[in-house]
Amino acid sequence: MACLITQGRKQPCKKEAGGLHQLYFIDYGLIGDATLGSDDEVTDLSGTFSAYKYEMKGNGSFEQTITSSRENGTTFFEQKLTVTLTGLTKEDHKEIKLLSYGRPHVVVVDNNENAFIGGLKHGMDVISGTVVTGTAFGDLSGYTLELTGMEKLPANFIDGATIANPFAGLSSATATIVSGT
Repeated sequence: MACLITQGRKQPCKKEAGGLHQLYFIDYGLIGDATLGSDDEVTDLSGTFSAYKYEMKGNGSFEQTITSSRENGTTFFEQKLTVTLTGLTKEDHKEIKLLSYGRPHVVVVDNNENAFIGGLKHGMDVISGTVVTGTAFGDLSGYTLELTGMEKLPANFIDGATIANPFAGLSSATATIVSGT
């Protein structure tokens, strides 16, 4: 099988910004079937789901590591989401526990207004985290979480996503966005 390259790449302008803007956690399996466009972007989802919105303020990163083996003929993408959530509440304790027990799909919106779905097929697992009060007066009082997932494709862009609604372009998806308090 020939794996043909289809285009080159010019050096882009210096207009990008690092960090995450917001996250949406969706219970595993509820997004339904994904329709992918010619550039592997998600053009539609068939499911009915609630997307739990977590606002971010640069306190996180989303990294994808490509692993290929010529000997085995395999390639996969390990997705790693690292987040810091400030503040401790009994309600957050419960939600962190539930995130840790499950393997949610995660929509990641970065500071460039790109929206991706992490764990599209297999979900993402919380592999570590902390609940911390800090030591000094100015230390973090909150949560840190690291989630990982493994997929055959890099996290897919979502076609038609907006900063207000990353599901805006998905006509068959019935998404209810649940904001925090």
